[in-house]
Amino acid sequence: MSAAPDLLTGFSTVIVLPVQWGDQDAFLHVNNTVYLRWCESARIAYLERIGLSAMMEREQVGPILASISCNYRRPVTYPDTVRCGARITRLGRSSLTMEHVVYSEAQQAVAADAQSTLVVFDYKSQASRPIPDEIRQAIERTEGRSLS
Repeated sequence: MSAAPDLLTGFSTVIVLPVQWGDQDAFLHVNNTVYLRWCESARIAYLERIGLSAMMEREQVGPILASISCNYRRPVTYPDTVRCGARITRLGRSSLTMEHVVYSEAQQAVAADAQSTLVVFDYKSQASRPIPDEIRQAIERTEGRSLS
């Protein structure tokens, strides 16, 4: 775990997840889709932190995933624990870019990195919506810098 803090520096949200036996596939390593679930879990933790999940409950305005890509660096196997970091690196009018890193404690190395694009979406009107100022400000506070 000694290298993890350095590799996760700059990620404002980091979650810790145990690798489950059932995460592995027939090739005896964690299936590729599980890495995306780990990123999703970190993404949700980040969105809850900035208030976008609460806005979804109040106004039916929240995030929708537009795209995601993942670079698989190392296979992960059971038993292990991963740390998954999330940070926002770009704010557009209605979209934002989020980066992730998946760190394997057993290997003391980055197992994957990913990038996703989220769109602020009005679920009532089924259309994108500009990022609300309160959310934009919460992101910049969380990231400790202006992204405008």
